[in-house]
Amino acid sequence: MARVLIVGAGLTGSLCAALLRKEVAGPLHLVVWDKAGDAGGRMTTSSSPQNPQSTVDLGAQYVTRTPHYAKKHHRFYDELLALGILRPLTSPVEGMVVKDGDCNFVAPQGISSIIKHYLKESGADICFRQCVTQINLRNDKWEVSKETGSPEQFDIVVLTMPVPQMLQLQGDIANLISECQRQQLESVSYSSRYALGLFYEAGTKIDVPWAGQYITSNPCIRFISIDNKKRNIASSAVGPSLVIHTTVAFGVAHLEHSTEDVQELIFQQLENILPGLPQPVAVKCQKWRHSQVTNAAAKYPGQMTLHLQPFLVCGGDGFTQSNFDGCITSALCVLEALKNHI
Repeated sequence: MARVLIVGAGLTGSLCAALLRKEVAGPLHLVVWDKAGDAGGRMTTSSSPQNPQSTVDLGAQYVTRTPHYAKKHHRFYDELLALGILRPLTSPVEGMVVKDGDCNFVAPQGISSIIKHYLKESGADICFRQCVTQINLRNDKWEVSKETGSPEQFDIVVLTMPVPQMLQLQGDIANLISECQRQQLESVSYSSRYALGLFYEAGTKIDVPWAGQYITSNPCIRFISIDNKKRNIASSAVGPSLVIHTTVAFGVAHLEHSTEDVQELIFQQLENILPGLPQPVAVKCQKWRHSQVTNAAAKYPGQMTLHLQPFLVCGGDGFTQSNFDGCITSALCVLEALKNHI
């Protein structure tokens, strides 16, 4: 039975796992590792420590389907809509630019429910807090080392984390990347930003006419969403939750600052936009060092194969674009590349 390791439990990694389970005939032992404490990657949903039912999407806010991908990826959209994992976004979002024929969807259970659905479909062994450090060749297998625990051996490895993290990996993998591939990997760039999640007591009223708002006049804040309102969920037992995304310029300027300092600066600016907000009962500040891809690996659309025997392949939005369809495209390209090796 082939042992397959997928590094990264974001959209590309989870969908790769689900597609492999569905489309590969032979028996597979699928393993997914992620360095975070939960699934989602940049489609993560965070819960209030006070009330697990109070959640906030700290990464992607909604999914935009263009007419092109409505045709090309219809099976993915149809499935998620039929299961109620995605629903049309009907709440008002001020300042949102909607192009002709585009459709926006929200995830009522939080955006990470998409990833959790694919991981469940995959039947993979999922391990969190597994930070991969080295990948070495041992007897025609990949020996993968992590920060804690013993190294493990796999027949196939799929890397789906942000490209700069791939380039930091030690061991034989560093020598297997060709000069052309390395140039392409080093050319991949990302924007950076912070997200602040605020959780409020049940019964708290946030009296604004919108569920989300794009801000153009603030040096720090780019987007605000009242997450339960965005998803059209009202509950007397669960308080509202708010997410604030900073501008990229603010994210880059404060990338190495302490979370406490950044949090304080965002709060100060938030007071200018929404004066008199009540005190939250819990706060979650998330630094997105690798937020959205600003320059992808153009010569390797969808995936980059680093080694054939044993097989090692890279995928993710660094090889396409930072959105739902970009990750689907990459997962399908990885699957195509893998099919000949399983």
